[in-house]
Order: sequence, then C-alpha cells, then structure tokens
Amino acid sequence: MTAERALCRLEEIAEGAARGFPPPPGGFTGLLAVRRGEAVHVYVNACPHLGVPLEPMPHRFLDGAGRHIICSTHGARFRVEDGFCTSGPCAGDSLEAVESRLVEGLILVPADAGL
Repeated sequence: MTAERALCRLEEIAEGAARGFPPPPGGFTGLLAVRRGEAVHVYVNACPHLGVPLEPMPHRFLDGAGRHIICSTHGARFRVEDGFCTSGPCAGDSLEAVESRLVEGLILVPADAGL
C-alpha cells in the first residue's frame, strides 16, 4: 500500500469551490482540489504551459461561474472534471491529475504528490 497524506475534510471545501494545499515536506509544488458534490478533483498546482502556480491569491482557482480552473498568468481554462485545457497557450494539454480518495470524510492523496 502506498503511503498517503490527508489534505482536509470534504466539508472544508465548499460545494463548487476550490482550495489549495502546500507541497509535502521536501516538495516544490502544491496541490489544488475542486469539490463537486461528493466528488473531489485534485491536480498539481502548476500550469502545463509555464509551470507556474495557477491562482493569483490563495484558493482562487476558478472562474467567476466556478465552471473552469483558470491560470492567472495567461488565462488558460481547464475543465474541472479532467483538467483538460480548452483555451489558452496550452490548449490541448492537461493539468497533472493526482489520485485521490475519500475515507471517512478525509481527502487522501499519495504522500509524494507534489514532489
């Protein structure tokens, strides 16, 4: 079994919202999680175009309607469900998805996610 780390409890992310998380100890890249009902989509917080963090301010990953993840550097738009870039300089690329699971309300990811 792979070691895991808990990001937070599901209820700590409002329905339709996103939240950022720091990298694991010794890591360089944080994670972001977007909640859709009981589903959580987790990605590495790095634009595939430049490798920069996506949010302009903590936890500000989504467009105004909450439908897409947006890169604040150049406005690329990514689908929440699969991280696919639908517009911007990295169109056709995808965010790096991170395997996650819910256990007793906790969002768990591999311990090395973000290394």
